[in-house]
Amino acid sequence: MSRLRFGVIGCGVIGGLHARVLSGYAPLARRARLVAVASPSSERARRLAEETGSEATDADTLLDRSDIDVISVCTPSGLHAELGLRALAAGKHVVVEKPVDVTVEAADRLIAGARQAGRALAVISQRRFDPASRMLRSALDAEEFGTLTSGLVEVPLWRGQSYYDAGDWRGSRALDGGGALLNQGVHAVDLVQWLMGPVVEVAAHTALKGHHGIEVEDVVTASLRHAGGALTSLLATTAAYPGRTTRLTVHGDRGSAVIDNDELTWFHAAGPEVDTSAYGAYGAGNQAAERRPAPAVEQRDASGLLPSPHGDQLLDFCDAVVEGRAPAVDGEEGLRALRTVLAVYEAARTGAVVQVAPTPETSTAPPAPMTTEPA
Repeated sequence: MSRLRFGVIGCGVIGGLHARVLSGYAPLARRARLVAVASPSSERARRLAEETGSEATDADTLLDRSDIDVISVCTPSGLHAELGLRALAAGKHVVVEKPVDVTVEAADRLIAGARQAGRALAVISQRRFDPASRMLRSALDAEEFGTLTSGLVEVPLWRGQSYYDAGDWRGSRALDGGGALLNQGVHAVDLVQWLMGPVVEVAAHTALKGHHGIEVEDVVTASLRHAGGALTSLLATTAAYPGRTTRLTVHGDRGSAVIDNDELTWFHAAGPEVDTSAYGAYGAGNQAAERRPAPAVEQRDASGLLPSPHGDQLLDFCDAVVEGRAPAVDGEEGLRALRTVLAVYEAARTGAVVQVAPTPETSTAPPAPMTTEPA
């Protein structure tokens, strides 16, 4: 077993999480090592490096280092493809935070660059690695819910005006790409597609209600039609004071489930012998306690997120590099979520029902890295 050597570009909230997971998540200790972090702010890089036992540097120096195998890109969204392509050109594997970028064209360039370089590319979508999400996916794969009929996605967050004022890139079309949906809600969009199938058609509205001086929305509602015919209702906002937890609901004609704040709070699946022709249970019969994964004893990061889902996705990435396969959430998966979000924006802009362009399955398995560090 060998360890991949990581460098993190971006030392803000999410870059700090990556660095802390890489340096402190025990299951990763034999698979990965954080070497260095980089930021335009030398002081921010220094503080994060001291906290995580790594080196502080700048992006150019980090990309040129021969003792780094993987670059984790945690910069403003509109820089993901640019920095990812530079990392690929330097012979590195690449992990980019969500979203893959802010335009399809940029995402396509990054995906093509990884394919040409023969390097692994992953897009962070850590909610797929939550135990509750994995359990629900297994139940859906086993068709325990029968025919999927509908879903509900709620991302009711609060970000004060100071959040957008803190960085010039926040709330800008060039670097943020979008607001409540592309920045905060894209995780939920990816998760509902992973569970219920690709979205093929959308209708939507957006608004800017709780903030000022930004170019993007702070409220979005949408109706999504999945390839299998099921419908999902979506709300994402950063103007819901004081903010509530993200909730995802999946309904079928033989079962339903609710994941709230990464935890399974409701689950019911009718067994094969159950007659569902009457009126149902009116909310009774919650089987979540029987299905709920054993709770992990871990504290949320300073970012508010649990470290293990990011850690488990990075573990999958390390496995993918060593095994010469695509990561579980590769560039194409990131592009699928981006296409759906952009279709929502187009539907809101035009008032029309918009078709979501399909994402081709063209990922190629990268080789193992040429140099790694013994565990």
